[in-house]
Amino acid sequence: MLMKDIGGASVMVTGGRGFVGRRVCDAFAAAGAQVHSVNRQVDDSQPNVTQHALDLSDWQATSRWVRDQRPDFICHLASHVYGARDVEMVLPTLHGNLTSTVNLLTAAQTTGIERVVLTGSLEEPDDDDGWPVPSSPYAAAKYAASSYGRMFHALYGMPVVQLRVFMVYGPAQRDEKKLIPYVCNELLAGRRPTLSSGVREVDWIYVDDVAQAYLAACTAPGVEGKTLDAGTGVLTSVRGVVEMLFDIAGEQDGPEFGGLEERALERVCRARVDEARSALGWEPAYALADGLRKTFEYYRRRS
Repeated sequence: MLMKDIGGASVMVTGGRGFVGRRVCDAFAAAGAQVHSVNRQVDDSQPNVTQHALDLSDWQATSRWVRDQRPDFICHLASHVYGARDVEMVLPTLHGNLTSTVNLLTAAQTTGIERVVLTGSLEEPDDDDGWPVPSSPYAAAKYAASSYGRMFHALYGMPVVQLRVFMVYGPAQRDEKKLIPYVCNELLAGRRPTLSSGVREVDWIYVDDVAQAYLAACTAPGVEGKTLDAGTGVLTSVRGVVEMLFDIAGEQDGPEFGGLEERALERVCRARVDEARSALGWEPAYALADGLRKTFEYYRRRS
């Protein structure tokens, strides 16, 4: 598939300090783009990226930044990423995921933007569910943000692409309470992790594959208005992932499950990889076993 040459283009990556955002910045910089990482606080540890401090929930500041910088491409990864079901999560996820997205879309509408890639989530309900009910405040905010993206494309002609990202894992995951870094760190410390039943099946995707999906979503022709999945199309249970990590660590005794309660309304969703392959010319390069080995070795070296 013919891809647009992004060399020399100006790319705004919101949430560029994050676990996935840093890899996305690196991927665009390697492709020759001028990368602008936008976060609430700057991070000077990426010399190939220009850092900017910006609160996207502030409409005036967001509008001024986009008007002044006029990026060619926007990859919107900034998010309040907490899947907790507590009512205290409603307002933070509303402002962090929905208000920020609407501000960014509105600001970019008059700038002649070439492509906006919004980050969807496997937690969002599918429209063909009949009566789609979000499973958490985070899922509700992401679902609403995706709806705004579709509206901006359909009503205003904005070149929006929705990249629905599945369960990302890999080295240097910032939230070490997430399953894979948590299990790695517990094993390396000689402790047994406390786990749920592990029956939930998940589509796991390695972080470097996701970064390449963002690059493809910006450069592939004719994908405006589409919702595309960044996943593997393979479901593996939480139990299966933990058992693989125990094997990689050389643990003789297997894991114990059932110490934690299951979260309500957990979704099981498989990425539609054929659509992404056809539209983007992209598919994941890392098998789960290989990605888990690379991830465990990162935490082993760090410990």
